[in-house]
Amino acid sequence: MADKKNLKLVTWNVNGIRASYTKGLSDFIQATNPDILCLQETKAHREQVEPVTQTLGYPYDAWSSAERKGYSSVATFSKIEPNKVLKSIDHPEYEREGRIIWSSYDDFDLYNIYFPNGGSGEERHYFKQTFLKNLLEHLRFELKRGKEIIVVGDYNVAHKEVDVYAPVQLSTESGFLPEEREWFDQFLNLGFVDTYRFLNPEKKKIYSWWSYKEMARMKNNGWRIDYICVTKNLVHI
Repeated sequence: MADKKNLKLVTWNVNGIRASYTKGLSDFIQATNPDILCLQETKAHREQVEPVTQTLGYPYDAWSSAERKGYSSVATFSKIEPNKVLKSIDHPEYEREGRIIWSSYDDFDLYNIYFPNGGSGEERHYFKQTFLKNLLEHLRFELKRGKEIIVVGDYNVAHKEVDVYAPVQLSTESGFLPEEREWFDQFLNLGFVDTYRFLNPEKKKIYSWWSYKEMARMKNNGWRIDYICVTKNLVHI
């Protein structure tokens, strides 16, 4: 049984749970042994991968899968039974895309989110900006209710210049637009802490995503767009 006061949480955009399983997902879980595992972009419905999930060894799992097969979707695996699990923040269009799992535990609420990518055109850009606005409003409401909150996942937004390899060049790209960075400021100002930057204030050239083009991974031309952000009362040294 996991120690509820000292939990290990892991978040990972796996870009397809079936593909990641063949590339060592189970070995990674055995090595890190997280109490709660949050996966994004699973690209699957639970019934499609049940034999895989049974081998991961978690008694509780929750899925939010997109209506469109092979697209988006998130899954949360836990050793602790959540009090409640929701797949929406009162906007059905996000549930249809499998964007959010909201799990309530005794001491905190956990949001496992695969944020939209706005780079494929004007329609998706506005969809993403609306999503960011709606999420901010929702979190503000929940915080006013006294909740302690953890938001993990692929935010598809890099916050600071240090979080991208070429800030000037990328300043007009979706994911590093001025309005998206301003949203991140507003999000943190609600009372959230970027835990990686809190623990590693001076580290540079640390990224979580690289393009498949132009040998970006080899050159470390990356973006830090995956985060664990928590309310201040959950920060412990």
